[in-house]
Amino acid sequence: MRDFHFPGRSPVYAGRAMAATSMPAATLAALDALRAGGNALDAAVTAAAALAVIEPQSTGIGGDCFCLYKKADSPEIIALNGSGRAPQAATIDHYESHGITEFDPTSPHTVTIPGAVSAWETVLAAHGKRDLAAALAPAIRYAEAGFPVHPRVAFDWAIAADKLRKTGADQFLPGGNPPTPGTIIRQPDLARTLRAIAAHGARAFYEGPIAAAMVAELRARGGLHTEADFAEGRTAAKFVTPIQRDFDGMTIWECPPNGSGILALMLLGILEGFGPAPDGPLGPVRLHRHIEAARLVYRDRDALLADPDQSPIPIDHLLSDDYLTSLRLLINDEQTIKDLPRAGENLLPAHRDTVYLCVVDEAGNACSFINSTYESFGSGILAGNTGIILQNRGLGFSLRRGHPNCIAPRKRPMHTIIPGMATRNGRAVMPFGVMGGHYQPMGQSWLLTNLRHYGLDIQESLDLPRAFPYAGQVELERGIPQSTIDGLIARGHTLATTDRPLGGGQAILIDHQRGILIGGSDPRKDGCALGY
Repeated sequence: MRDFHFPGRSPVYAGRAMAATSMPAATLAALDALRAGGNALDAAVTAAAALAVIEPQSTGIGGDCFCLYKKADSPEIIALNGSGRAPQAATIDHYESHGITEFDPTSPHTVTIPGAVSAWETVLAAHGKRDLAAALAPAIRYAEAGFPVHPRVAFDWAIAADKLRKTGADQFLPGGNPPTPGTIIRQPDLARTLRAIAAHGARAFYEGPIAAAMVAELRARGGLHTEADFAEGRTAAKFVTPIQRDFDGMTIWECPPNGSGILALMLLGILEGFGPAPDGPLGPVRLHRHIEAARLVYRDRDALLADPDQSPIPIDHLLSDDYLTSLRLLINDEQTIKDLPRAGENLLPAHRDTVYLCVVDEAGNACSFINSTYESFGSGILAGNTGIILQNRGLGFSLRRGHPNCIAPRKRPMHTIIPGMATRNGRAVMPFGVMGGHYQPMGQSWLLTNLRHYGLDIQESLDLPRAFPYAGQVELERGIPQSTIDGLIARGHTLATTDRPLGGGQAILIDHQRGILIGGSDPRKDGCALGY
């Protein structure tokens, strides 16, 4: 139990149903959907659509999504991949012939065909109780009537202001500046687009005037997209077979590649062999072990993770006990690994923004759902008068010929967004996720080890300060003890503080023995968990 003399928030308890999202209004929209007869999946799509309006820097209908869904009456974990594909004309020959060796984040070449609307329609048709029009109703209301900007949204918006100026997305800079907290933002163009989708389904997004407007905007900026690419995107969302690994008495489920959930499972496999560190959840040994494990698995991601439809991935090898044990043995508690082994090997050679939400309904169905435009405001490209900001997921591709993740026609890029689901004895025990671009696998494993190895409650597990090895240094949030900082430096880590918090998460723990739900919501975002 937390010390009530200090600031913080308690876990949320409920007996029948619960939702946790990164904005209070989206959490309320999810609960309203449940009370109107929807199931956890209906509530999740409703919340995601609302967030696409009221948290526009993180998500939107111009983005992608992934979903894990566990029905209470079935042992199956349903996984949906709602990531978009590159245009048919996106060949490495084209980029090489034009001297393009890397993408600018605002380039039209970073825009893959958005998958979110296809995914929403697909998953609701298969497993929902309400239709897409009902799910979009709160989002339409917020787009038309307006909604006050919340503090974290305003913080991120200000950081993205130069991007929006560069791309000419003036609609998102009222009076030429990013909005401050409390500013009412209305999006009438987006409302019209959402109304068209509500009336005519995903076809209204991927075909006809809305698709033509997106293509025209992208082509005018040098993009390779065609209306045929968008029309094909209408059915791009696919159900896939999830991957899993046992951890501390639970089975942890993830969507398979091209998502990076496999990294979270690899991290858990490495860390479970260590068990709790002797110096507690914020001690230097605990952080050092976790950082070193992350360095190893992210190395594998950068070399091997790609679209499995076009590039084979050694999933069984990467998740095997033998391989993960061999990686664990590389980690020395007293110093960093100076030279990482090559990806997929264990012998030493000489050598970003998203919304995550979760819902549990009265029947016990559990949904883990994540939706994203990748970087803040995605590419920053506003598609004509549609109100749609297009994502920049194409930044996940490699432009190195021969790389498994090299861009190619109709290929899906390596994806960072990952919903998680924990089960025990065939029953859901926790939908969970941690936002934050590349941080997400690190964040999921941090949350789960906080909960299972160090006995923190669900809210404390989200609250605990975070660290992340990225681009050759370790980013630290404020709140890491100075003794731990000194210990990391002594072990050879190069440290850096970060002004932007590392990710943001939501989780709902299902206590079957007591018949209650326990929710946590990350204080790094504006949201909350609520139940009834």
